[in-house]
Amino acid sequence: MLPEAFLERMQRMLGEEYGTFLEAFEKERSQGLCLNSRKMGADAENAVLAAFESLSPVPWAEHGYYYEPGSHPGKHPFHEAGLYYIQEPSAMMPVGLLEVQPGERILDLCGAPGGKSVQIGARLQGKGILICNEIHPARAKILSENIERMGIGNACVLNETPEHLAERFPGYFDRILVDAPCSGEGMFRRNEEASEEWSPENVQMCARRQDDILDCAAKMLGSGGRLVYSTCTFAPEENEGSVSRFLRRHGEFRILSVDKEPLGLNGCDGVPAYAEEPVPGLENTVRLWPHRIRGEGHFAAVLEKDGHRLKEPGDFERKGRAKALEPDRRPPIEFLQFCAENLRLFQGRKEALDPEMLEKLCAATGLEGDLKFMKFGENLYLTPADTASLKGLKVLRPGLHLGEVKKNRFEPSHALALALDPRVAAHVWSLGAADPEVSAYLSGQTFPAQGEKGWYLICVEGFGLGWGKLAGGIMKNHYPRGLRR
Repeated sequence: MLPEAFLERMQRMLGEEYGTFLEAFEKERSQGLCLNSRKMGADAENAVLAAFESLSPVPWAEHGYYYEPGSHPGKHPFHEAGLYYIQEPSAMMPVGLLEVQPGERILDLCGAPGGKSVQIGARLQGKGILICNEIHPARAKILSENIERMGIGNACVLNETPEHLAERFPGYFDRILVDAPCSGEGMFRRNEEASEEWSPENVQMCARRQDDILDCAAKMLGSGGRLVYSTCTFAPEENEGSVSRFLRRHGEFRILSVDKEPLGLNGCDGVPAYAEEPVPGLENTVRLWPHRIRGEGHFAAVLEKDGHRLKEPGDFERKGRAKALEPDRRPPIEFLQFCAENLRLFQGRKEALDPEMLEKLCAATGLEGDLKFMKFGENLYLTPADTASLKGLKVLRPGLHLGEVKKNRFEPSHALALALDPRVAAHVWSLGAADPEVSAYLSGQTFPAQGEKGWYLICVEGFGLGWGKLAGGIMKNHYPRGLRR
């Protein structure tokens, strides 16, 4: 049952289309997945397309596909290997409008559960910095897990308020995505709880909160930068209304036009009349309607800040770094020995990591640019050197987690297994997608195996799933307990 006040408003908004809009709620919703182009060589893409023969392209999303309800891609081992992210098709649209370029500094301000962060990370191609933030701790943890699963190594995951970030990162970012918390009207067909929790008062509360979040984003965006604002609601106060209020407060921004025809989004223009005090250009925003496209309700606006963009990554002045968090090019000896014994990067014990070795390590994990090591306690990370100070911030993941030093030995992380090119692993244990050992491994079981002692990258169809350690004819399972089936 849809709320009566919601229905009355939608009838006023849609007029003759209202009946068609209601009919869409009686139809089965579309479901989608977005291929992880971070891992998408031709072999990977063909493997996914072969595993799910019914996939069909989502017109507005690069690497986005619809899948049929009986496909169950979330249960396939390719999901655990990070080859794709299950994502509602309409939710794939905003990141394309962001027009991410490799090497940029990007902020996903309201990032959980992580689908849009994953899209951004893939488009960065291992270059630049992605900061993903989520204010709610439990959701921030899910965001961090999804960044790990998809092998996005140049992403820092934070659990912060927008206000605190705005104080720390003034003018720092080239592009910002604000996929704002909203009343969720566009998800009513998908989520009954969203309908039950809806009220006109909640719509107004969300609109006020969106104003505050957008003001913070405006402070963090550099001159000439791009801000994409999106919601999954139909409410005018949260869509055209939020954009209009923002532009009246921030005259340094303007709405950019979106060419909707190549995206298959003809007829999905924003409606200036929906805003109480409309500003010029609202028709250039995007409204996705479930009776016009295969997907749920969504809204997006592309906003640009006046001025010329800074080209050099070092233009931002970094202040007050905590000594304990200062990136260091000298990783622990235990890590270097692990690399010598278990990765085909360099041979023999090394006392220090020279630039050539670091370059090989970065290439093996899909990273490029100036990267440095960072230690949090006994945990070792590889992170972009240009990352600003993280002192005083709630950090869940400052970059690619390489592993942990334990009692004079190095234990590799699950994140490293998912980011690593399997070709550089000294020991690989290969499994087919249909092999019973795959399910056994994902449920945490050991299995008999013969071979050299040491760490093995467990792979399914050539794609890393996690680590195992072979000793005494038994492959000990190092798949994380919290992820086991």
